[in-house]
Amino acid sequence: MAHADSLREGEIVQGRVIKVNRDAVIVDIGYKSEGVIPANEFIDTTGQVAVAPGDTVDVLVEAKENDNGLVSLSKEKADKLKVWDEISEACERDELIEGTITARVKGGLQVSIRGGVKAFLPGSQVDLRPVRNLDKLIGQTFEFKVIKFNKKRGNIVLSRRVLLERERNELKAQTLENLQEGMVVTGTIKNITEYGAFVDLGGIDGLLHITDMSWGRVNHPSEVFKLGDEVTVKVLRYNPETERVSLGLKQTMNDPWEHAVESYPEGKRVSGKVVSLTDYGAFIEMEEGIEGLIHVSEMSWGKPKHPSKVLSEGEEVECIVLEVDQEAKRISLGLKQLQADPWQEFAGQYNPGDVIQGTVRSLTDYGVFVGIADGVDGMVHKSDLSWTQRINNPADLYKKGDEVQAIILSVNHAEKKVSLGIKQLYEDPWVHLPVNYPVGTVLEVRVKSVAEFGVFVEIERGVEGLVHVSEFPDTWGPDAAPHVKEGEIVKAEIISMDPEERRIALSFKSAFQREETVEAMKFMERAREDTQRTVGPSGGGGATLGDVLKDKLAGQIGGEGEGADGEAGAAEASEGEAGAAEASEGEAGAAEGGGSGEGSDNE
Repeated sequence: MAHADSLREGEIVQGRVIKVNRDAVIVDIGYKSEGVIPANEFIDTTGQVAVAPGDTVDVLVEAKENDNGLVSLSKEKADKLKVWDEISEACERDELIEGTITARVKGGLQVSIRGGVKAFLPGSQVDLRPVRNLDKLIGQTFEFKVIKFNKKRGNIVLSRRVLLERERNELKAQTLENLQEGMVVTGTIKNITEYGAFVDLGGIDGLLHITDMSWGRVNHPSEVFKLGDEVTVKVLRYNPETERVSLGLKQTMNDPWEHAVESYPEGKRVSGKVVSLTDYGAFIEMEEGIEGLIHVSEMSWGKPKHPSKVLSEGEEVECIVLEVDQEAKRISLGLKQLQADPWQEFAGQYNPGDVIQGTVRSLTDYGVFVGIADGVDGMVHKSDLSWTQRINNPADLYKKGDEVQAIILSVNHAEKKVSLGIKQLYEDPWVHLPVNYPVGTVLEVRVKSVAEFGVFVEIERGVEGLVHVSEFPDTWGPDAAPHVKEGEIVKAEIISMDPEERRIALSFKSAFQREETVEAMKFMERAREDTQRTVGPSGGGGATLGDVLKDKLAGQIGGEGEGADGEAGAAEASEGEAGAAEASEGEAGAAEGGGSGEGSDNE
């Protein structure tokens, strides 16, 4: 106890607790007035006030009397002053101080050290790595190193990280001294990334890559490990200079591929789970570390579909082992082999020459694929679609889903290919075209299209020919558009026919000229008939055939005017024949008189 006369501010005195209130602790220090200490200076690690009446405590006199007439005391400051020398000496000797984390404060944690003195532990000094949840450390006791203290301010800063780094370096040196490639070590999962996990081997971290975690498929390391897991791994590579260590977990287990040939012989029926789908197939896991591939071509007997149309990830599937490559660690599997081969059924039912009914499955630039039976398609090449039409794009004639009839041209059993024809269902029109339409035939044709180089016309259904621009009438010029239109019926003469090239050439010019000649001949025939009626059988009228023709022409010109130009032209064209008729008039008269010219004179 302190005497009243000797009590000084800043002095440490001993007192006895006489009362514990909610907010304060009353202490008798032998002075005329009791002292008061905030209750929170007596809170322990559990959050309770750890003091009771009758307890003896050392306190610091802050003020002799306050406004309430009580002495202001501080247990916390007294403890700090008491232990300050001890802490200072410990720092000088580089000793560690044990403390218990009591609360979380701004920027870090509060630690109770010797004598209940409160020190500050910054968040950056708690561990080697930042700790997200500092609350979980409250109540735990650790050893710390004092990295800063100020007696006047009563400030003490601690560090746990410094100790951990020291321990890690010591452990690291020991680990590196014994570490060798090929040895099996035990470590703790320290960090997990997308490409692997870092394992703490004791002061040094090693990388366990995702590809070395399991003989099977690992999508993410978190599927196998979680932080803090203890794992036994094998040192695959170690570089002392860079201190980089590569680890393997699967290397501590037997490679399942060592027994793959014996476990999965060709032809064996196996089951597994679809673990991955790609554009070219599906990967099937048959056991951990053993996967096989069902190529898209081995999924069905029909036209290959995308694997996702046949299988889905996670699905259990049965298949057949087709091939095993142990060195490359590959197994080829088949799904369609569990079903009957539709080709065998087709080969037993169909032969070349048979007519089939099928559905258009697909179209290409070169032909049409027709479904003959389930899993068996045949192809009609575009050259076998029509005898007469030149087909550039089969899609112009057919669409997917159309029902068509075709004839089997050939069957390739080795490659399982069927060649079909549609035009072979009908007779080749070119067999009879040269007979039905010999060169020189004039016929009515339908205009199909007009091009710069000529006009395409239809001779009969499906048979087309070309009237080249050089075969246009002279009055047309090189442009046929003003004279003929698509769909119009016109006359044309066949001027050439090539059955081998399947080409027919026609002429408008020749047809028009031939038609004019025929009209002229008809006119002359009518003229002869008119002459005979005018002259009479005796020839006594005095008029000649030439006169009749001239009168006839004159009458037509006068009666028909310009509209009779055609017939007049025809009459002029036959002037030679009319002249010949006049020249033979005498002979005609002689014939009628029964003798020669002289005989007529005698008469």
